[in-house]
Amino acid sequence: MTALAPPPTAPERRPPPQDRPGRHSWLRRGGGAGRTMTGGRLAYLILGFALLISAFPFYWTIVAASRSNADLAQVPPSLLPGPNLIKNFEAVLEEADIGKALLNSLIVSGSITVGTVLSCTLAGFAFAKLKFRGRGALLTLTIGTMMIPPQLGVIPLFMLIAELQWVNQLQAVILPGLVSAFGVFFMRQYLIQSLPDELIEAARMDGASTARIFWSIVIPIARPGMAVLGMLTFMTAWNDFFWPVIALSSQEPTVQVALRQLGGGYVNDQSVIMAGTLLGTLPVLLVFGLLGRQIVGGIMQGAVKG
Repeated sequence: MTALAPPPTAPERRPPPQDRPGRHSWLRRGGGAGRTMTGGRLAYLILGFALLISAFPFYWTIVAASRSNADLAQVPPSLLPGPNLIKNFEAVLEEADIGKALLNSLIVSGSITVGTVLSCTLAGFAFAKLKFRGRGALLTLTIGTMMIPPQLGVIPLFMLIAELQWVNQLQAVILPGLVSAFGVFFMRQYLIQSLPDELIEAARMDGASTARIFWSIVIPIARPGMAVLGMLTFMTAWNDFFWPVIALSSQEPTVQVALRQLGGGYVNDQSVIMAGTLLGTLPVLLVFGLLGRQIVGGIMQGAVKG
């Protein structure tokens, strides 16, 4: 009597390549149907290194602003903050009218930001969702202006503001920056992805006008994108030096124009310059802190559709 052969065993199932241990060890996957990836040690190490590289210039600005010029000339320089921060701030206020410069920069940057965000959202909505004759040609012309270096328009722009008698006045800096070709293109792309056509059609069936649709539907949906554009515009206007130094005088300076008056003398006082730079950076950090959540939300919404 012969013994029965054992039933064949099922072949061992190998895990798919993405689930095998040792592959992509810098990422870990969570369990469940909606698995999410969590960072491993290598991912946190890379992020920590990137954070260190990004934050070190700002930390060095604080260190240099709190030290004396002699301390900064030492080799190697100290990497710890010193006791001269208040003294250097007082020197900044004495050498330059930094208070007036901060106010002028807030007026200029705030006005340009509000005007750019509203005008670019309106234009972006028109190019994205409205149908009118010549839309493609106008969009191509708008994008084409981004290829023109802004330095080429300085002479005719200065002649225009001189004709309007706006030299050394803040409106000479504000009005040329109220519309941005990049902002129009950015908001158009954002609204194409985020604003469904069905929502606009439903609003029109309810009798809503185009202006009502814009204020009641487009603005709430476009808020994250507007926050991103507002932050980028504010930073660009705040850091602008080329046009304000041409259009404004030392009696009506912006922050960047006022900073060039610091640290003068036979030897530039780098600690005073760094103290002025620190004062000029704080409003930008404040704006980023206020709009940070909207900026992150806008980036995530633009990166993931649906």
